[in-house]
Amino acid sequence: MKCEELLQMLNEYVDGTVDPGVCEAFEKHLAGCNPCQVVVDNIRQTITLYKDGQPCALPVKFRRKLHDTLRERFTQLHR
Repeated sequence: MKCEELLQMLNEYVDGTVDPGVCEAFEKHLAGCNPCQVVVDNIRQTITLYKDGQPCALPVKFRRKLHDTLRERFTQLHR
């Protein structure tokens, strides 16, 4: 299995809906490919955080910068 093939089946793998034969090839590829391991781990962590549904407070400085950037982009798009 190549990285491109793994990425195409990533959602099914994380959801646990991949065919067992494909799953074996997927896991074999993951065992030897650090970049793909990082991608899968990040997706799993994101899903876990999302499922927990716990809001987190953004640092004030970051929140201001985010709001300013969003306002700026919105203004650019609606000129």
